[in-house]
Amino acid sequence: MEREDGEGSDPPRYTLELTRLCGEDILFCVDVDAESLVEMKSTGSNGRPFTRLDSIKQAILLFVHSKLSINPDNRFAFATLSKSATWLRKDFNSDIDSVISAFRGLSATSPSGSADLTHLFRLAAHEARKSQAQGRLLRVILIYCRSSTKPHYQWTAAQKLFTLDVMYLHDKPGPNNCPQDVYDALVVALETVSEYEGYILESGHGLTRVLLKCICILLSHPQQRIAQDFVDFPKSLTKKPPLEPAAGTADDKISAIAGI
Repeated sequence: MEREDGEGSDPPRYTLELTRLCGEDILFCVDVDAESLVEMKSTGSNGRPFTRLDSIKQAILLFVHSKLSINPDNRFAFATLSKSATWLRKDFNSDIDSVISAFRGLSATSPSGSADLTHLFRLAAHEARKSQAQGRLLRVILIYCRSSTKPHYQWTAAQKLFTLDVMYLHDKPGPNNCPQDVYDALVVALETVSEYEGYILESGHGLTRVLLKCICILLSHPQQRIAQDFVDFPKSLTKKPPLEPAAGTADDKISAIAGI
């Protein structure tokens, strides 16, 4: 992808080189530390508040259904993160029932104390080599929930075999946590391991709809991405500038409102 500088005040334009998009093998790694049980501001039909883990399951199901609608050849596998990464379902496939079955075994643990991403990166690198041999690419989507525990790892920047996306759910900053420091550490990890442009998204609002909006942004194929700094993320309708009234007759305006 090449950036072309626009003239004057026009926004930059991008051209996408003609290339065959590889099928994706997507490894979700879900943080199952006790902080994944923090309650969101949303409630279920029974009136019970959703936890972060409940909302994460919803978001992943939305992602998988949408991604399969885009390309039924996409495949998925799942791991969990406590002190280090562990397989939840190792075999990559496109079966939605298998995804739901994997979720039945997804539950939170006691506080983990540390978060070592080294084993996750090793698993991903091993799987990436197998994906590349089949003409595919591997992407890891890490969903991280700890507000005061910075992840650590041992990895060399020369090993860029897969793309890493991060969705970070955290508490508001306070005396007992440091979400900004955690976020910064996740950015460094992403930049260290990613083959293509990886995205990091975060939310401290506790709103399921924000998580769902972010997970939809991650539907984008790594080979088609622009740098995250240039992505015009969806804005709240209340924050969008009002449209300038179009010139025209009253009949024109009525037709426009009616959708004629």
